Amino acid sequence: MTLGPLMVDVSGLTLTDTEKDILKHPLVGGVILFSRNYDSPEQIAELTSEIHALRTPHLLIAVDHEGGRVQRFRDGFTRLPPVAALGRHYHEHKQRALHQAEVTGWLMAAELRAVGVDFSFAPVLDLDYGVSEVIGDRAFHRDPLAVTDLARAYIGGMKQAYMAAVGKHFPGHGAVEVDSHLGLPVDDRHLEDMLQADMLPFSRLCQKVLAGVMPAHIVYSQCDSLPAGFSPYWIQQILRQRLGFQGAVISDDLSMEGAAIIGDMTQRAEAALSAGCDLVLLCNNPQQVETVLDTLKCEADPLRHARLVRLHGRHTMDLQTLFATQQWKQAVNLIADYAPDTERQMDLA
Repeated sequence: MTLGPLMVDVSGLTLTDTEKDILKHPLVGGVILFSRNYDSPEQIAELTSEIHALRTPHLLIAVDHEGGRVQRFRDGFTRLPPVAALGRHYHEHKQRALHQAEVTGWLMAAELRAVGVDFSFAPVLDLDYGVSEVIGDRAFHRDPLAVTDLARAYIGGMKQAYMAAVGKHFPGHGAVEVDSHLGLPVDDRHLEDMLQADMLPFSRLCQKVLAGVMPAHIVYSQCDSLPAGFSPYWIQQILRQRLGFQGAVISDDLSMEGAAIIGDMTQRAEAALSAGCDLVLLCNNPQQVETVLDTLKCEADPLRHARLVRLHGRHTMDLQTLFATQQWKQAVNLIADYAPDTERQMDLA
């Protein structure tokens, strides 16, 4: 069975019979986990094992686990700082900052792989202009070259832990104030201006480094009237053709207000897939998931499947074995050194 184009969520700590049936549907290709799905490392490992056992090849399992404000699994995992902590001293101590980024990327990925998660939606490649509350310290830096360097090192660490990287939010979310979870942001900048700024990390990393890219639910009014995640212009003409990206394109959550302009949930899924997305997220609305499964018309696509299976994690070890390694202990100490626990606690809202 090929991996389908829908990534859905589940309600709790274990699967219900209805959820098992949904996850076996040929249109489903993956599961995204949230804090409500997590109780302990042992529990989440059992849940991911149960999900993986449902299908061959196994469904993708993903989570937002960037650190700082966005870390779904807390107790039993290393509390990671926001990645802005990595960019703070980049210009004064570049090599040290790059080493810290690499180790942090490895630690994030290694702990998730140890409990069966295939990938995290990371890293954030947006620039921190100081205007977007939803981005803010989730971005490495304001300087696009610094973001590129730090993200490359961070992804290098992820790859050492056998996790693929999904960069977000293409072509850039940092310059708009409106949170796309709550409304539809509009960015009035021209393409050429963005190519030299927000798009630079994507353009330099998308051909050989990134396995996936997540477009933003933002309208870039000087380029297209559709939000980027529903736009053939942004996904096919710019990302695929101009930048040469050959990996998986994964939509942001179709339940967000930034997607509402497109129509109902089936129309949103159809529009995103038609625009060039390989996988679309349907979160926090189980009734709509069933409706989309009943109404979406989408044929199996070998190319989509090939792009998605690249996101499967590989070569895992259990968490207790990981915790006993010198590499893990050194990584935890390194993070404690550049981001003291009091600083990391500030972002746990």
